[in-house]
Amino acid sequence: MENIYDIIIIGAGPAGYTASIYASRYKLKNMIIGEIFGGYATQAHIVANFPSEESIEGSELAEKMHKHAENLRAEIIQGKVIDIKKNDNNFEVATDNNKTVIAKSIIIAIGTKHRKLGLKNETEFVGRGVSYCATCDAMFFKNKTVVVLGGSDSANKASLYLADIANHVYQIYRAKELRGDKQQIERVLENKKIDVIYETNIIKLLGEKKLEKIILDKEYNGSKELETNGLFIEIGSEPEYGLIEKLNLKTDELGFINVGKDQKTNIEGVFAAGDITNATGNFKQIITACSQGAVSANSAYNYIKSK
Repeated sequence: MENIYDIIIIGAGPAGYTASIYASRYKLKNMIIGEIFGGYATQAHIVANFPSEESIEGSELAEKMHKHAENLRAEIIQGKVIDIKKNDNNFEVATDNNKTVIAKSIIIAIGTKHRKLGLKNETEFVGRGVSYCATCDAMFFKNKTVVVLGGSDSANKASLYLADIANHVYQIYRAKELRGDKQQIERVLENKKIDVIYETNIIKLLGEKKLEKIILDKEYNGSKELETNGLFIEIGSEPEYGLIEKLNLKTDELGFINVGKDQKTNIEGVFAAGDITNATGNFKQIITACSQGAVSANSAYNYIKSK
């Protein structure tokens, strides 16, 4: 029994780190397995709505969470979980680096993946003009012209960040007005380096060795062609289905894991937290992920104690 973990937490973002911190405080032996330490939080340019942090880079906040969990003696390993099997009352978890671990309970906090535009040559332009992370790639477009696709918080944040670095930003959105944080929207509309193009879609990407222009479905300034050095696609995210299917977890119509107020799933001993669940109220924030992580750890503790 010495090699059996109380909890294996799959996902190393805010939800996973918080679940680990609470699990450690409950004296539960826990391990975090994650592909990217910090998750999407590392891509946030500035976080200004997390209690105690008036303004902090997302990567720095994620690093603080990582150290907090680590200092409480959680085991944190980098890797991707490729299989989970339930054997009797325990779970066997296998990773892509040939590691297999056993746990009494599982907390799934894998977040989501970027939604793609779905154009024919989108994939071949990734790294050559197409990006899904402004924080990661903005510096490659210093003093250049870029396009941000989308009109919600993530797209608005990307436009504002890019406006500090690029020469000009076009933000293209299919609806009539931007949505999300009102102050942020005001900053976008007031920024002289940002032009918002409404009720418009991108239908084609053109270029030889790298992205050179995009084709719109309607004219802007007399043309459907728009020259650009970069395209940042910020049109939301969607669940990773692999582990959901392996565990036969119930989901909502959009594919997010159904959880109760205690973060329980339909499988005994399996809990879920963060953006992968249907409990965010479509309000995917670091603070809400942390909240769910704490609740999931408490529920896992009660589950283990009852056994």
